[in-house]
Amino acid sequence: MQTDGFGFSTLFFSLALMALAVFAGFALHKGLFRLLRQLTAKTKNRWDDALVKHLEAPARLLLPLFLLLLIVPALRLPPQGGEILGHLVGLAFIAGMTWLLVAAVFVLRDVVLHKFDVNARDNLRARTMHTQINVLVKVLLVLIIVIATASMLMTFEKVRQIGVSLLASAGIAGIILGFAAQKSLATLFAGIQIAITQPIRLDDVVIVEGEWGRIEEITLTYVVVRIWDLRRLVVPITYFIEQPFQNWTRVTADLLGTVFIYADYRIPVAAVREQLHVFLQESEHWDGKVWGLQVTNTTDRSVELRALMSAADAGIAWNLRCEVREKLLAWLQANYAECLPRVRTEIEGEFADALAAGAREHSGTAT
Repeated sequence: MQTDGFGFSTLFFSLALMALAVFAGFALHKGLFRLLRQLTAKTKNRWDDALVKHLEAPARLLLPLFLLLLIVPALRLPPQGGEILGHLVGLAFIAGMTWLLVAAVFVLRDVVLHKFDVNARDNLRARTMHTQINVLVKVLLVLIIVIATASMLMTFEKVRQIGVSLLASAGIAGIILGFAAQKSLATLFAGIQIAITQPIRLDDVVIVEGEWGRIEEITLTYVVVRIWDLRRLVVPITYFIEQPFQNWTRVTADLLGTVFIYADYRIPVAAVREQLHVFLQESEHWDGKVWGLQVTNTTDRSVELRALMSAADAGIAWNLRCEVREKLLAWLQANYAECLPRVRTEIEGEFADALAAGAREHSGTAT
C-alpha cells in the first residue's frame, strides 16, 4: 500500500532511523559524562565540577537533537511531514541551546562565588561579590530567555510577516510601550543600580519600616528581609533607592551596643564602672575594643547610666547587651539595693507629727 509515493516500509525505516539517532545521543551522553565525572574526581579544581554539574542536563537534550538535525535531510518523509519535523527539531534545538547558555551562566557564577565565603567572620568583600554576581546573573538570564523566545518566534513565517508589517509603526508602539513599562523599567534599573552602588548587600543588617533584620534575597524587582523573629519582609527594590533606611553593616560588621541603668543619686558611679569592665572581660561576646560608663542624664528621681560596649556584629552585640544588663542588675540588687530608683515624699503638719509619735512608740516597744 502506497501513500503519496511513500510506503509504510519507508516511513518505518525513517522512524527507526530517528529512534536510533535518539538512542545514540543518549548513549553518547551517558558515556561522555561518566568519563567526565571520573576525570573531575581526580582533580581539585572547582570549575570542572561546576561544568559537569550544570551542563549534564542540557547536554542530555542537545546530543540527541544534534544527531536528529544531521539525519533529518536524509529521511524519506512526505514534504509537509519533513518540514514540520525539521521545524520542531529546530525549535527544540533552540530551547536546548538556551538551556545550555543558562547552565554556562550558572557555571561561571559558581566558579566566581566559590572564592568568596559568606559564612566567614569578615565577609564584607564576599557579600559584595555575591550581591553583584547574583543580580547580574538574573539580568543575563532575562536577556537569554528574551533572545531565545524571539529566535523561536522568528522561525514562523507568519510571525515574521507580522513583524515586518508592524515595523512601520514601531515609533508609536515604542512610545506607548515606554509609558506602559515606565514603572517596570524603573524597577529594573533600580536593581542594576543596587548591584553597582550596593547600598545593601546579602546578609547586611538593616532596619526597614521599623523592623530589624538581614537581607536574605535581592532580585531585580524586590528584596527579602529576614526579620529577627523569622518573618520575611518583602520590599520593592526601588525602596532602597528612594527611601531612607538603616544599614548597620554598610562598611564593617562590628557595632557599638548600649545598656541604660536607672539608679538613685547615691549610686557609686566609679564602682559600677569598674564592675562593668569586670563583666565585659568575663564575657565571650565582647571583642575588647570599646567600653565605658557615663552618667548621661539626671531627673528629679534618678540618674541615667549608659554602659557602652563593642561587639563583632549585630547579633553578638544584642547578646552582649542582654548579658551585661542582667549582670549589672543582679550586682546592684546584691550590693547596692538602696541605690535602686525610689520615690521620696515629704509630709508636714499634724499628720507628720502623728506619724513621728507612732514611730517613736513603735521603737520603744521594740526595745
